[in-house]
Amino acid sequence: MTMRKCIILYTGLLLSVSGCSLLELDESTGLNREEAYSYFSNVKGLATYVYSQLPGDLGVLDGALRESATDNSVYIWSDNSVHDFYNNAWSPNNAVDNMWSKCYGAIRSVNSFLENYSQERLERFRWNDTYEEDIAKATMYREELRVLRAFYLFELAKRYGDIPLLTRTYALDEINSVEKSSFSEVIKYICDECSDAAKTLPVSHQDFWAETGRVTKGTALALKSRALLYAASMLHNPSQDADKWKAAADAAYAIIKENWYSLPKTNADPLYDKNGGNDVLKSPQLIFERRNGESFDFEANNLPISYEKGETGNVPTQNLVDAFQLTNGKDFDWEQLAPGQNPYEGRDPRFYKTVLCNGDTWMNSTIQSYEGGKDGAGTAGATTTGYYLKKYMNETVSLTPSNEKKKPHHFIIFRYAEILLNYAEAMDAWKGADYTDNDHPLSARAALNQVRSAADMPAVTTDGDAFTESIRRERRVELAFEDHRFWDIRRWKIGDKTKAIYCIKITLENGSPVYKKELLETRNWDDKMYLYPIPQTEYYKNPNLGQNTGW
Repeated sequence: MTMRKCIILYTGLLLSVSGCSLLELDESTGLNREEAYSYFSNVKGLATYVYSQLPGDLGVLDGALRESATDNSVYIWSDNSVHDFYNNAWSPNNAVDNMWSKCYGAIRSVNSFLENYSQERLERFRWNDTYEEDIAKATMYREELRVLRAFYLFELAKRYGDIPLLTRTYALDEINSVEKSSFSEVIKYICDECSDAAKTLPVSHQDFWAETGRVTKGTALALKSRALLYAASMLHNPSQDADKWKAAADAAYAIIKENWYSLPKTNADPLYDKNGGNDVLKSPQLIFERRNGESFDFEANNLPISYEKGETGNVPTQNLVDAFQLTNGKDFDWEQLAPGQNPYEGRDPRFYKTVLCNGDTWMNSTIQSYEGGKDGAGTAGATTTGYYLKKYMNETVSLTPSNEKKKPHHFIIFRYAEILLNYAEAMDAWKGADYTDNDHPLSARAALNQVRSAADMPAVTTDGDAFTESIRRERRVELAFEDHRFWDIRRWKIGDKTKAIYCIKITLENGSPVYKKELLETRNWDDKMYLYPIPQTEYYKNPNLGQNTGW
């Protein structure tokens, strides 16, 4: 049976959530559930389906990144739904980034798998040459899918807060009356599942089956680290219970102490290689990623308008550019900009991996983002901020119709730099910048400076609130465009401080660029937006869901 039929079959089994009987035959294959789990190819296909639902935030909102709903980026085309996050159009009836059905569909898939897979159903194939390996893989799928279920639950909880905690399959008369569990209960379940699955999962699948891109021990522990960090943050821990910060620090250190991952220098890290593609998979800090096939869609969506098929798309803001310090560790001061000075010289090396600015060369062409330039203001479809996106862009693709060339694009879900920053934030909130003990021999400051050292940036020496702000800045620049800023704004509850969006206005005077920082727009913010609204369609099905405050 083909993988396509397996996925079609499993999609059929999922329909119980929206109205079909759990025991209904799938018309595309004629298989019932007993038969569906009786072939290894089917079992593999079902696991593959669950993996296929992982987020790949390479233009997930019709080309727009969630980053463009933050002060890091702007999506220049006004008809995209990403603008609804901040223009008062977001509502229960206009559920932007609606992951409710997708995540619960994946969770339903896992529940069905865990309830129905058994080795006995594959016993008749015991004489096959690959039987032992197939059984070992299928057995490991159980643990992988438990972590993926936890991941999808977290995707829901970070959006909606309290959610139904579905850990088994439900009949139709049950599913539309389930009650919500508290955010804390959901996080506890996620962490318990990750801890338990990590006992069985390998550090790497590559040594055994030469397979990568699958859930590992590190994936499970990284999810636990992120979940506990969110649970300790202001949005979900308004009393700032120190025990929650300690739990978050413990979870991050559980990965750090194993030395499974390391931080290469920024200029040597395959994550930043302009050739992209599968080179990303060689990074020693990569923990888990969403695999995507070959395309040039991301480049087409974000290349400057002057490039063939370029649509500009997501463009970095001056706010983000200003977060990249000078190599001496100081902030760039626009008030001190001298005539003829290049404001982008001597910046944090990560700046040059993230942003394309005026005068940069990309794909054998020079960026002209000054007024009247081929990529600047006055040109239809050009950047509105003065910058273009570089991170994740692959310089070796070709969009020329006569010579098209595509490359794989893999979206990073967890990497080691995040774990170090999780640890730094948690330790700082729990005990301060320099605290250590036998169970936490690494201080918050040391963890933060590990990340900065990889970028050849000087150590942070500040204390107190200034040190906390340094951690937040580091997350912003290190993890830019990796789908963190949107959620960090919410868990820190700083939404009201992110409304003003700045750009750079560049004009030419006697052939030389003159730079002026300007306000581009002021976005709307309402504290109800710290959580998503429950989609109205889901509330109509199940009034027990209620609605989040303010929506």
